[in-house]
Amino acid sequence: MSDFAAAVAALHHSDDVLADLEAQEAALLLDKVHAFLGRFVAYPTKHAHVAHTLWIVHAHLMDAWESTPRIAFLSPEPGSGKTRALEASELLVPNPVEAVNVTPAYLFRKVGEHSPTILHDEIDTVFGPKAKENEEIRGLLNAGHRRGAVAGRCVTRGKIVETEEIPAYCAVALAGLGGLPDTLLSRSIVIRMKRRAPGERIEAYRRRVHEEAGHRLRDDLAAWAETILDKVRDAWPEMPAGIEDRDADIWEPLLAIADAVSGSWPDRARAAAVALVTESKRSTPSLGIRLLTDLKKVFGDNEVMATAAILDSLHALDEAPWGDLRGKPLDARGLANHLRQYEVTSTTVRVGEWHGKGYKCEDLHDAWSRYLPTPPKKSGTSVTAGTDNPPVTDVTDVTASTEANPACRQCGQTLLLVREGRDLCARCEHETTPPGEAGRGATKGTRQW
Repeated sequence: MSDFAAAVAALHHSDDVLADLEAQEAALLLDKVHAFLGRFVAYPTKHAHVAHTLWIVHAHLMDAWESTPRIAFLSPEPGSGKTRALEASELLVPNPVEAVNVTPAYLFRKVGEHSPTILHDEIDTVFGPKAKENEEIRGLLNAGHRRGAVAGRCVTRGKIVETEEIPAYCAVALAGLGGLPDTLLSRSIVIRMKRRAPGERIEAYRRRVHEEAGHRLRDDLAAWAETILDKVRDAWPEMPAGIEDRDADIWEPLLAIADAVSGSWPDRARAAAVALVTESKRSTPSLGIRLLTDLKKVFGDNEVMATAAILDSLHALDEAPWGDLRGKPLDARGLANHLRQYEVTSTTVRVGEWHGKGYKCEDLHDAWSRYLPTPPKKSGTSVTAGTDNPPVTDVTDVTASTEANPACRQCGQTLLLVREGRDLCARCEHETTPPGEAGRGATKGTRQW
């Protein structure tokens, strides 16, 4: 090897060593931030702890991101550590603005003056009974996750009305009781805080005592962030399986930071992403998603069902809301209104000798596949892969199905609501009930025809 080649190799080697040392120092810095937060906050899981640490680092790199995730500390009861998480964050993030019961004008001006990190406590008061009075704040929080987002306002100067655009892009941490609007939840890393168990211990937090240590870490983060800004701006981190679309937008900045640090952080970050996204999917679904989920249960192997039979079965589901929606059970009109938004409408169906209004299973398959976490279960087996034939589905054991769910002896409709001695569906019961007898002996929760 020539002297020149040896010199080049030595230079590359020294660059690699320097890069390794820088990565080790960065990992040590994140470990310190992680440890500092863990002194004062009792996290529900280790994944929540990792996510909070990376979110704080991301706030120092706002010029690098196309989209910034919100982080939301939510709990069902007070005293669960939500405010403490914001207090600890305040020492570590750049330009913190602590917001509680603030006006929209104040918040807009703060965001417009400089690039703050908004720490909004008691967010439940914004989206509670007075939600209509806070639409501007909600709009800021929704729009400000995207780089370049602005809030348009009209300003009166004397007799002249002018328009102005106030920047809305900034990092936001939220804390509150209960939940958040879906539009905000879908842009947030959600951490469900809990009250500490009897054996859990944390250090008492006093700002005057811990401010100096927190600010030292903040300054170190700011200095390190300047050195990796270009690197993370151009990064395209690999997403774990199942993290896509908006979830990928949320986690991209945090994974880019973890990859820049290297060490154990890339694996820890991806484990946190999978765990927290999975947990968010298990949270209380919207009423429409709940309806689609329950309809999949109700239809079972039926290809068509009468509207009345569907309602009868929905009302009978344990722990389902359909028997009491704002004091009234779900009716045919309500069912139609809910399903219309998924482009599912009722049609004339035939069940045995009966025909009337109902729904077809095939009309619901598209909504099930698009909006439910997993596609509807298939009870049969599919054709060998690679053939041109479509998969064979819904091949069931008729004997087993009949034993599990008896059929109406008159029209053949599967009885999904089974009572002792009952062998007719609700429709046929009504048609065979003598006048004046309707309603007698009906059990609670059974639909009358």
